[in-house]
Amino acid sequence: MKVEVVVAHHECATLRVGEVFLKIDADQARTDIEVEAMTLAPIPTPEILWREPPVLALAALPGEALGRLGEPSAASPSAWSAAGAAVRMLHDAPLPPRRGRSPGEFASRLDAECEWLLTNGVLPADLITRNRQVAEAALRPWTPVFTHGDLQVGHVFVDGDEITGVIDWTEAARGDALFDLATLTLGHREHLDDVVAGYGADVDLDVIRAWWSLRSLLGIRWLVEHGFDPAAPGCEIDVLKATM
Repeated sequence: MKVEVVVAHHECATLRVGEVFLKIDADQARTDIEVEAMTLAPIPTPEILWREPPVLALAALPGEALGRLGEPSAASPSAWSAAGAAVRMLHDAPLPPRRGRSPGEFASRLDAECEWLLTNGVLPADLITRNRQVAEAALRPWTPVFTHGDLQVGHVFVDGDEITGVIDWTEAARGDALFDLATLTLGHREHLDDVVAGYGADVDLDVIRAWWSLRSLLGIRWLVEHGFDPAAPGCEIDVLKATM
């Protein structure tokens, strides 16, 4: 039977063995969060087959990922709208017990990451300054909802126009609804209108754009330190450049 490495870095790894995904994580607190969130979420999630620390076994979801960061999505506008509707269902659910980061905590992280980017010459100063200005719009009070917390486009699976499941719930917490919508559409701004149409509520697009900048600024150091390339076409650095 073929063993496929789906993702692997210093903190955890995910393997696919046939129709089973094996998530290996030494930090069992993250796995606790994931299992609890999948139990509470009102939208499709992978079936938990068994858990034997540090391994969590999940059944594979039917269909394909909605897309990948840095690549055009082959999914239809209807599939993107269905993703928006699924996110709205999650956000309307009762709050999970875990508290997410506050606007002040995000602001503190943003200060630290921008300083690191400048000190290490990772990005031009004007690019950091411009995106930091844009990001400020996200740092406002929000009404907490049940958020996925890492709703990357590759974490949403579709079969045709139907959502078959959402994976990777280790960041699930009470948070800002627009953070999830921004994460889903990061690098795929052409599908933002479809997602918002499916979401079915008034959405401040300027705040979503602010989260695009903020999430990208916060993520670059982690990506570099874990062997990923934020400068790949269509990825985080290109997202930042699009604001100029």
